[in-house]
Amino acid sequence: MSEEKGLKKPVKLKSDLAAMLSATELPRTEITKKLWDYIKENKLQTKTENGAPENAGKYIVADATLLPIFKNTKSTSKSGKLTDLTSMKEGETINMMQMAAVVGANIEK
Repeated sequence: MSEEKGLKKPVKLKSDLAAMLSATELPRTEITKKLWDYIKENKLQTKTENGAPENAGKYIVADATLLPIFKNTKSTSKSGKLTDLTSMKEGETINMMQMAAVVGANIEK
């Protein structure tokens, strides 16, 4: 079997994400898919920033399960934009563009 590379290569999950996804290693593509499955199953999307969950929209509402994962996120993108979710509260939102930062912050480097 050939070794997977890039986004398909399994990465080690930090404890909060590992507990949520019941896995210690997954490829980034699978992490993102599983997070989206959870978000959709629990209707945690909203059209407005910090809006009530309405099962559609570009914002993701933090519930008690997602909150610890989101709060692990403090990173600067290649373009220099800081994503700092460390003081986030339940019911607050992130946008879809921040999901990559969340995934990146919850895997071991």
